[in-house]
Amino acid sequence: MQTVILIVHVLAALGVVGLVLLQQGKGADAGAAFGSGASATVFGARGSGSFLTRTTAILAAVFFLTSLSLAYFSGRSAAPQSVTEIVAPTAPADAPAAQDKPDLPAPKQ
Repeated sequence: MQTVILIVHVLAALGVVGLVLLQQGKGADAGAAFGSGASATVFGARGSGSFLTRTTAILAAVFFLTSLSLAYFSGRSAAPQSVTEIVAPTAPADAPAAQDKPDLPAPKQ
């Protein structure tokens, strides 16, 4: 479940970034007075404002909801532990004891 939400979260983030980069700024209308206003006809007579703005708002809401969902799931997943409470794994009882020194060959006589 967390993986699916994470994938949707990343896709929504990329979508928001892409749509924000596609939109024109507030001062872009001044350029239309000097003859460059024909570029807005790609998205129809009303321009790209309403379509891109609405899609950006929807993706931003999805991003916000997935952020809250991921925060909720990460808080529930594991009980917080102190570093001092974590116990190192021990060797099984039937395992041979570790030697401090490596075995050396017997001296030749």
